[in-house]
Amino acid sequence: MKDIAIYTLTSELHNPEAVSQATKEFLDTLDISFDFRGDDFSDFGSHTLSLIYVRTGGTEGIFKRLLPTLTAKLSSPPPIYLLTSGKSNSLAASMEILAYLRQQAMYGEILHGDAAYITRRIHLLVQVSKAKRRVAGSRLGVIGKPSDWLIASHADYAAVRQKLGVEIVDIPMQELLDLLPHRDDMPVSTQEGALRIYEALREMVHRHRLDGFTLRCFDLLTAVRNTGCLALARLNAEGIIAGCEGDVPAMLSMLIVHSLIGVSGFQANPARVNPETGEVLFAHCTIPLNMVERYELDTHFESGIGVGIRGYMKPGPVTLFKVSGDLTSHFICEGQLEQNLSQPDLCRTQQLIRLADPSAASYFLTHPIGNHHIVLPGHCHALLEEFMK
Repeated sequence: MKDIAIYTLTSELHNPEAVSQATKEFLDTLDISFDFRGDDFSDFGSHTLSLIYVRTGGTEGIFKRLLPTLTAKLSSPPPIYLLTSGKSNSLAASMEILAYLRQQAMYGEILHGDAAYITRRIHLLVQVSKAKRRVAGSRLGVIGKPSDWLIASHADYAAVRQKLGVEIVDIPMQELLDLLPHRDDMPVSTQEGALRIYEALREMVHRHRLDGFTLRCFDLLTAVRNTGCLALARLNAEGIIAGCEGDVPAMLSMLIVHSLIGVSGFQANPARVNPETGEVLFAHCTIPLNMVERYELDTHFESGIGVGIRGYMKPGPVTLFKVSGDLTSHFICEGQLEQNLSQPDLCRTQQLIRLADPSAASYFLTHPIGNHHIVLPGHCHALLEEFMK
């Protein structure tokens, strides 16, 4: 089965042979592979992306009669994507259909324009649809509670389950500590001790069947005099979402990023913001190892103990992303990673990013969604915005 299915709406007033010829000519201009279903909607919604090709005008009533059948077979109303060439009053019919969908509080979109635009749009929708399917059914853990200073970074578990299909489970910090030696028995080598934390977290992931987690990592400083920074860097590189400080919204943001582009992203907080130039300096003591060209081991910044990661990511286009804990708001901004810094008074991985729109820097100073944000490589605004619809 191909990723895309195309269904058709056609008025009986139009000549079938002429419509079939026009259909072939139009679909041949699109650089996509698809299953052509015609007017047989029996498996609607089973493909990654279902497109309804409105071939002619006079199809509005046909769609209205069909809609209850399409929505009845699915657990929630699907987005309706209307494909049209614009011939035979098909665009006008599509606009009437879309207006009707909006009256029913349903989301829809008309795919119309030149062939290159429609093709790009379809490929993006396929990528996002695949990502949403990957996210649905995920199981995430909160190991320990969110850090005490994250007073705005909690989450609505019910909303997350309803909107994303993601289950979040709370796991006592003590369960992780029970897998680690007491601080007096930890290996003398800080790196060896950090690897013991990695192994313990791997066990936790296996034990609770997790696709990812966020860790109240500062508790490790007092309990075993080491950090989770190296463990999180490795686990993220292995495809397991691994967030810091028990920050649940940041973990959800990383899950979405990973579903779209295959890396978790760099969870960091702004250390400095220039609202005039749009330069923002982000820093944290860990970064996924599959996001950097090279890295060095240092101590954890705030405590001066354990292992921290100083990673050097390739300069170039990046995107900043963050969702709120109830998924009602989000922030997306593209920019340019200009320089990796190594200043002694900040967390070890430091990235100087210039925002594409300097005025967007005011967001951090007026209405931020918490302190942690996710830095991901590439310009991904369109992908993320489509996902958040």
